[in-house]
Amino acid sequence: MNTEQLGLAEIASPHNLRAYAAELIGTMLFVLIGTGAVIATGGGDLVAIALAHGVGIAVMVYATANYSGGHLNPAVTLAMIVTRRIKPVVGVAYIVAQMVGACLATALLYAILFNEVGELTNFGAHGINELALGNGGGFLLELLLTAALVAVIFATAESRRGFGASAPLAIGLTVVIIHLIAVPLTGASVNPARTFGPALISNAFDSFWVYVIGPAAGAVVAAVLYHHVFLPSDDPEEASADLEESEQQTADGVE
Repeated sequence: MNTEQLGLAEIASPHNLRAYAAELIGTMLFVLIGTGAVIATGGGDLVAIALAHGVGIAVMVYATANYSGGHLNPAVTLAMIVTRRIKPVVGVAYIVAQMVGACLATALLYAILFNEVGELTNFGAHGINELALGNGGGFLLELLLTAALVAVIFATAESRRGFGASAPLAIGLTVVIIHLIAVPLTGASVNPARTFGPALISNAFDSFWVYVIGPAAGAVVAAVLYHHVFLPSDDPEEASADLEESEQQTADGVE
C-alpha cells in the first residue's frame, strides 16, 4: 500500500482539516449531551438517557455529514476504513479527533459541575452490571449492538439505495433502541470515544477493553457483511452501479 492509498498526501488538506474539526466538535457535543443526561438524572432515568443519546447523535450527524460524513464514533470510522470508504491515515486522524472531542466534553462537565455531582455516576463512565453478566457477555453485547448500528448506517447512509436526508433519523432511533436495551447491562457504549472521555476523567477503566474491542469487532463484522453480502445486487446493471459507487468512494475517500 503506497502513500497515496494510505492517505498521507492529503492528511493535512484544507478539506480534511475541516473534517477533523467537524468530528471533534460533533463528538464533543454528542458526548456532552449524552453524558450530561446520565449525570443530570443520576443514571436512573433510562428513557431520558436513551433519548439524549439518540437525539444527540441524530442532530450531530445532520450537522457534520457535509463536512466529514458524520462518523462521530471510532467504530464507524473503522468500518469505513475496512470498506475503503476512507483512507487509513485520514481515518486514524478522525479517531484521534473523536477521542479528543470526547475528552473535552467530559472536561467541560468536570469544570461546570461540583465534583460530588459528577462522581455519583463517574461522570457518565460505562461499567458492566456484574449482577447480570460478565465481561464476556458485555463484550458480546457490545459487539452485536455495534454491528446493528453500523449495519443501519451502511443501509441508510452509505448505500446508493439508502434514504439520504432521513439517514440520521434512522441512526438516532437505532441509538435510542440500543440504549433502552443495554444501559442496564453495560451502559450502552457502542462508541469507544463515548466511553473513553468519562473513563479518563474519572479513572474508571474497569472492563475498558470491552468497550473498545467489542464495538471494533462489531463494526468490522457489519462492514464486511455489508460490503460482500448486501452491497452486491442480483440485477447486473444495479450491481455495476453499486460497484462504481463503491470504487468512487474508495478513490475519493475524504480528500
